[in-house]
Amino acid sequence: MRAKLRRIGTGFTAALLALFAAKAEAGPPFQTDDPEPVPYQHFEFYTFSNGIAVRGDTQGEAPAFEYNYGIVPNGQIHIIAPLSFDSPAGAASQYGIGDTELGFKYRFVNEDKNGALPMIGVYPLIELPTGDAARGLGAGYVRAYFPLWIQKSFGDWTTYGGGGYWINHGDGTADRDYWFFGWLLQRQVTRQLAIGGEIFHQTSTVAFGASNPAFTKPTTGFNIGAIYDFDEHNHLLVSLGTGLQNGPDTNVFSWYLGYQLTGP
Repeated sequence: MRAKLRRIGTGFTAALLALFAAKAEAGPPFQTDDPEPVPYQHFEFYTFSNGIAVRGDTQGEAPAFEYNYGIVPNGQIHIIAPLSFDSPAGAASQYGIGDTELGFKYRFVNEDKNGALPMIGVYPLIELPTGDAARGLGAGYVRAYFPLWIQKSFGDWTTYGGGGYWINHGDGTADRDYWFFGWLLQRQVTRQLAIGGEIFHQTSTVAFGASNPAFTKPTTGFNIGAIYDFDEHNHLLVSLGTGLQNGPDTNVFSWYLGYQLTGP
């Protein structure tokens, strides 16, 4: 019985990982990213927790560490190294090293502040299978994401979004490639506080769809979040969200809580 529950839990986690991957690559504290890289020879460092709960499972990262560095003008390198957890109903919780994310963001069109031209960039990512898939802490194979992001600002308002294609098929799995799209609107409410909201959609992804039809469902959801600047270098980031489409099976509740350090 326990072995059967572990197989169910591992399959369920594989489905969650495909959904959760979009959050891992997202522009903190949101799933939607922007095309703006870290300035040349500057850095960003994050320590954070994020996760998602669905019917029968809660999965996420705590803590995880992200580092971005402006390695060339208009371009940054990116890495996320997480400790992951998986808590399926009816089976033992698991905790350990998760999959490692590497990326390179490049802005190839600069925004015209006085005109209609938006900022445009690309942000390809690769997910390396450093987590233990047998324990539900990783996908067990290499995945990759190829998005295009667009951004425009109007005074205190900023809006950005876009999306792209996930390569998400491993040998011997029923996982499938999928699309992720998102759009965000954010306002600088005070000198220190920005508040935003996003809506996103992800096509069906996932593992073991034949025996668990819920896993093959697409998802649409939203997040509300805030960024608070303690000073020029120290920042608090938080977001909360839920699913609007197939919520019980794809996103009952999701969160991000992080601290960001920025500097030269």
